[in-house]
Amino acid sequence: MPNPHTATQTGLAQPNLKDHVDVGQDELPVHCPLPGSSLWNSHPQVFIAFDSKGHGKCPYCGCEYRLKA
Repeated sequence: MPNPHTATQTGLAQPNLKDHVDVGQDELPVHCPLPGSSLWNSHPQVFIAFDSKGHGKCPYCGCEYRLKA
């Protein structure tokens, strides 16, 4: 059962709010939802795989991740 107190915590980002996220090489590995997101209303954490063009997509929420050049 999730912790009922996490729903009232402040300062957490709403998960899956953005449709894409730009990430740098220094931020790898990347997982969705991102650190600092409230987890009580989100999907399970999944690591993002990037293709040869530097694009990755979350299989749960569809958020696109792009590696910065």
